[in-house]
Amino acid sequence: MDFKTTSSGKILMTSEYVVLKGALALAIPTRFKQSLIFIKKKSNKLIWKSYDSKNKIWFNCEFNLSNLHFTNSSNSKKGKVLQSILLSAKKMNSSFLSSDSGGIVKTKLDFPNDWGLGSSSTLINNIANWAKIDPYKLLWSNYKGSGYDIACAKTKTPLLYKLENSLPIIQETSFKPVFSDNLFFIHLNKKQETNNQIKIFNAKKISSNVILAFSQLTKKFISSNNLIEFQNCIKKHELLLSKELKRKPIKEILFKDYKGEIKSLGAWGGDFILAAGPIDSPSYFTKKGFKTIIHFKKMF
Repeated sequence: MDFKTTSSGKILMTSEYVVLKGALALAIPTRFKQSLIFIKKKSNKLIWKSYDSKNKIWFNCEFNLSNLHFTNSSNSKKGKVLQSILLSAKKMNSSFLSSDSGGIVKTKLDFPNDWGLGSSSTLINNIANWAKIDPYKLLWSNYKGSGYDIACAKTKTPLLYKLENSLPIIQETSFKPVFSDNLFFIHLNKKQETNNQIKIFNAKKISSNVILAFSQLTKKFISSNNLIEFQNCIKKHELLLSKELKRKPIKEILFKDYKGEIKSLGAWGGDFILAAGPIDSPSYFTKKGFKTIIHFKKMF
């Protein structure tokens, strides 16, 4: 039986890192998505083709369904990651990818795969939908993240996310700042590898007071009535997290002369940042060599 599904990308607006320790986070699904189509064929092989946002194949592979060994992979490292995800899915649903359920899988990103908007989480959620299994269990059988990205993949509305006793607690929320014309997402021209940073942070001890402070800040982000209030939230968030990470905020490193505030999103050092400042902010970042700039309203 043929199958089709789509999952939303993600932006973690607050509580990066500390969401792993139980802090409340604001997460927003993006308008950018990844789709998965399965076309059944009479075959014992699964042919996998992954298309990028320019409709070009960026990864392809062929699996033998009897053991899920892969051949003809364009990238053996990516092939092993995909194999691990599919094997985990099969353990959770033994009827998934049975020996007579071969065919062709086509995945399609509608955002560049170096943007860090969730090429992995959208894939995992799509595979979980296809296999009829719990996407969080599939995620955690392969990665150590908080799971907020899976929550985003499954919805279209902003959400408050936290882990309680290692279980996701999700509440839909509204985030429509009246100052959205002053908010911009800027890509730092490099993709950030999050798994190693997560491992390092998971080994740290974080006090309950710090977790509470980030949870309260998340609520203040949402309730900000004007740009100045929002910028103050960013300053407090960056300062507090820089103390925990023992790292300088990105504004201090790259954008000291920016006439606004800048917040890292997700793992520090790559992917997108959020700029809250003058309406002509894009020209500032363009002059600095950062040309991928997305207005708030065009991200969501």
